[in-house]
Amino acid sequence: MERWRTSPEEGEAALRIQAPARRLTVYIGETDRWQGQPLYHTIVLKARELGLAGATVYRGIEGFGANSRVHAARVLELSADLPVIVEIIDHVERLQPLLAFLDEAVQEGLVVLEDVEIVAYRKNRQR
Repeated sequence: MERWRTSPEEGEAALRIQAPARRLTVYIGETDRWQGQPLYHTIVLKARELGLAGATVYRGIEGFGANSRVHAARVLELSADLPVIVEIIDHVERLQPLLAFLDEAVQEGLVVLEDVEIVAYRKNRQR
């Protein structure tokens, strides 16, 4: 659903877009690599190459995965493999090529897909 609204600060029209989408979340380790590059960085570059809406990488301060080994960022105990989360939200069909890439690139990790409702605001200077 698209709807126009006026921005009170600028007096210009803005577009509000509300639509169903999917959130793709990838849980991996900081030291995971793909073709010599950090895997999280490679996923972001692939998402950009595919023209997806955006990607965000979060670095965890503590966590554990399937092997139950705790990884933590502490002053006296520096972990070399902190948890990393890559989050991408876009329309379902646009995420399919990225899922195919993840099948190949992720050797150990978890991918979560969730249906979400997005509300996006865009400036429209052409109105």
